[in-house]
Amino acid sequence: MRLVSSYLQTICILVILAHCFMFSLVEPRSCLPQHRLTSKHREDENVNRLEVFLDSLIEIVVDVPVKDFTYPLHLEAVNCLLVLLSVQMFSQRPASKSCIYRSLMQGRYSIHAPLLVKTLLQHFISQDKAPPGLYRSTGGGSIVIGLASELWNILTFGMSRGATSQVPSDGVTVAKPSEVSDFPLANQALLLVLVLVNHCTVDKTLHNPYRQALFSCSNSLDPCSEATPTRAAATFKLDLSRLYATLCHIPSSDETTLLLYLLVHRNRHVKTYIMARSDIEMLVVPILKTLYHAPDSNSHHIYMSLIILLILSEDDLFNKTVHETILKGVTWYTERSISEISLGGLLVLVVIRTIQYNMLKMRDKYLHTNCLAALANMSSQFRSLHPYVSQRLVSLFEALAKKHSRLADQIQQQDSGAPPVTVVHVEDTEQPSDVVQDLGVLEEVLRMVLEIINSCLSHQLAHNPNLVYTLLYKKHVFEPFRTHPAFQDIVQNIDAVILYFSNRLDQVQKDLSVGEVLTTIQHGALQWPKERLRKFPDLKFKYVEEDQPEDFFIPYVWSLVCQSSGLYWNPAHIKLFAADSGSPSVC
Repeated sequence: MRLVSSYLQTICILVILAHCFMFSLVEPRSCLPQHRLTSKHREDENVNRLEVFLDSLIEIVVDVPVKDFTYPLHLEAVNCLLVLLSVQMFSQRPASKSCIYRSLMQGRYSIHAPLLVKTLLQHFISQDKAPPGLYRSTGGGSIVIGLASELWNILTFGMSRGATSQVPSDGVTVAKPSEVSDFPLANQALLLVLVLVNHCTVDKTLHNPYRQALFSCSNSLDPCSEATPTRAAATFKLDLSRLYATLCHIPSSDETTLLLYLLVHRNRHVKTYIMARSDIEMLVVPILKTLYHAPDSNSHHIYMSLIILLILSEDDLFNKTVHETILKGVTWYTERSISEISLGGLLVLVVIRTIQYNMLKMRDKYLHTNCLAALANMSSQFRSLHPYVSQRLVSLFEALAKKHSRLADQIQQQDSGAPPVTVVHVEDTEQPSDVVQDLGVLEEVLRMVLEIINSCLSHQLAHNPNLVYTLLYKKHVFEPFRTHPAFQDIVQNIDAVILYFSNRLDQVQKDLSVGEVLTTIQHGALQWPKERLRKFPDLKFKYVEEDQPEDFFIPYVWSLVCQSSGLYWNPAHIKLFAADSGSPSVC
């Protein structure tokens, strides 16, 4: 108890100093005389104090056990680290130029980086609820920061109250006290992990040991797994079954999705473990729900969710497993009542819906590419597609074909100088150069949809009678593309399938019910000559991260901290969100 009491007194002082120290780093030349800035002795003294400060915070996080009476202590230590690292929001310099980041990324801190990352992940996995009365005194997420705020008000005679109570005006959302998580330590620990691993990733002079530790950790329950770090820094083992359970059972959020992305993209142990799970639907269904409710999510969350699906679809075992996993009573999918469907079929439905949503709202080429790449990777393993899934797949091509016809007609009218048509579509009111560009992009998308259908027919025709039935019913959709130079080669394969099964049905010479048509298709598939189809290269797409990922991820991570940490930063002073952060990369 004496140790904890001493730590509590220390952290109270340290948190107050952290706030003052952070603000002194934002504009150092305006706060200190010039002769002090150039003093080597003074600089060394400040660095030494910073290192002592960081030592105290990290020791609290990794050494003090989490109990009800130490919970606030851990929370304040993690919050204090977030406050120190938030100097990046107030500066346009790279994080690698900050003495705080350089101190954490090198020296003795790099040796203990795996232990810190492991401890923070364990806090996230444990999801320990805050002890009763934690927020009673301040109504917010930080008792000690509340104390520091009151002390600062005393020192400034209350003049700071007006400045800190202003409403954000730059679009950066700050969490209200009532919105703070019931599991604040888990929440803050996850945010700190995301901050640590997404900074100093491209500077060749500065290695990020936290990033390496996260990407190298392995399963503690697997005696055969061995961590293989690329550098001398040690790594750690973690109970991946508990991590998987936490990711599956807590509500899907930007933070958890971003952590999952980092793990499946860069940690081969975690990715292998996930692929071997027999309950993969526990992880995939929440991602699909996020995409299904896209209007309620921000674009970054949608992108991360799609990229995770794309990365998973690179694995043939995943593509096979999702079509063998049967789901019942998917009540959140409200467009049509489906009593039973495979996980793979549901994935196809949601991704197609995302494409259609993007066509109407976002119109983002990269999002189209990610969606179609995931479907293309899965296409050779499509099996037993639900009738509704088959309809939606062909209907997607039909909708794209109609749009292609409208754009082609518009370009033809512009070239001939004819007056515009009476019916005007929103997407057709563009400049001529934009229309030509849109037509080129649309033809690429149409080609990919045809390749997806062809891939399924080439590899799994006997296992997809519902798709064949839909192609027969919608065969007129493909007629305009039989002579189009960009599509005729692949449409020939689809026509061959349509012609073969049409002849089989004509031989019956009677009106058939839907069930009888499907039976005829199933029997015909057993005698289907595969050599009739022209062979095309297998569809395989791989996600590749951009060369400068920090341009996207650093603003994204700090926007999450601002939104969900319960801590407050004055948006008027934040410089990080002023620049355009761009979009995440595609395959």
